[in-house]
Amino acid sequence: MHTTMIARAVPAALLTMASGLASAAGFQLMEQNASGLGNAYAGSAAVAENAATIFFNPAGMTQLQAREASFGVTAVRPSFEFSDKGSQSGVLRGEGDDAGGWEALPNAYLSWALNKDLYVGVGLGAPFGLVTDYDESWVGGAQSLNFEIKTYNINPSIAYRVNDKLSLGAGLNWQRAEAEYERIAAVAPGLATTFATLDVDSDAWGWNIGVLFTPSPSMKIGVSYRSRIEHELEGDLKLKGTLAGRVPQTSNGKARADVDLPDTLIMSVAQKIDERWEMLGDLSWTGWSSIRKVDIDRRSGPLSGVTVQTLDTDYRDSWRVALGANYKLNDAWKLKFGVAYDQAPVRSRDRRLVALPDNDRTWYALGAQWKATKTTTLDVGGAYLYVRDTKIDNDQSAAGRGRVTGEYETDVWLFGAQYSMAF
Repeated sequence: MHTTMIARAVPAALLTMASGLASAAGFQLMEQNASGLGNAYAGSAAVAENAATIFFNPAGMTQLQAREASFGVTAVRPSFEFSDKGSQSGVLRGEGDDAGGWEALPNAYLSWALNKDLYVGVGLGAPFGLVTDYDESWVGGAQSLNFEIKTYNINPSIAYRVNDKLSLGAGLNWQRAEAEYERIAAVAPGLATTFATLDVDSDAWGWNIGVLFTPSPSMKIGVSYRSRIEHELEGDLKLKGTLAGRVPQTSNGKARADVDLPDTLIMSVAQKIDERWEMLGDLSWTGWSSIRKVDIDRRSGPLSGVTVQTLDTDYRDSWRVALGANYKLNDAWKLKFGVAYDQAPVRSRDRRLVALPDNDRTWYALGAQWKATKTTTLDVGGAYLYVRDTKIDNDQSAAGRGRVTGEYETDVWLFGAQYSMAF
């Protein structure tokens, strides 16, 4: 890579980090409780077994006791191991080691009956998130070194029992998104490496609604919808290294990227077969097509107001199907089982981003529930997510970021616990 190539690459390099934002929006976290983990979240909008129903279907609060609280945490360990198959990235070399690592996802919920038919509640969770962290010297470092996005969601909710068969629910969502992304902006013989970092955040509002239908004492059907949330992410662009501050395009400053996190629709059923067995089903849709492209604007300096780059992610809407079963051993213990197929929003290998080497996943889940007393319950669960070998051929050579060609070996482990109580 020669000096003119570096000068041309830096302006786009500063804003390529928005690809981290778009790819993070393509990573949804189902782990809003640990009690559903053992069922691979089958029946999520219908089961209403603790206050965590506030997230999946607020109408389910009418199935709870007068006051309930639920607290949980899920440990997530994704693995992204890249094998190079002919990448072309100038002087950059290496396969980046494992870009995954352990993360913890906490949640908390409180439900309160104002009378026998009217309930209010609040939930705390993290519906979207991602971390990928590569070695500095890896071949795709010009596209991504480190990317992290976090969301924090507060969800006040209300539910009303219309009659013995029908309940309605609704909620507001205040959501904060924070993202940090680092990549190599330039590297060449005789020049030290120059790094670009984007640090942005946003606060935004959304809403959700739900319906719970109980046609018989042995069956519950739930439908819920969560709206898009429109984030106007703003923050700092920073360069560190030899080229930092040499020209306006390489100066530190402000930037903005508007990203619509997708809406979701869940349809669920829970059916008791007999005194011991219960079957669960789930079909959910996520509107990832809300992020087909992202315009990145500079917000300060000589380029203020200029769209430096349009990111074409071309995400598609995706579907998830899950089946689960519960087996009641006795009054205290219940065993949980589940499988699911989860479709990724990425259309093809040339659209796949190294910041999010995502692909379709198959869930295999087990769990157990211990009802210690009439008012306290402990759930534990675990799941293995099988991800088929993920091919990538992302060519950003024209912008000076090289071509990453290869294959990821990917899988995910999940372990969680949930404590629920009535008081």
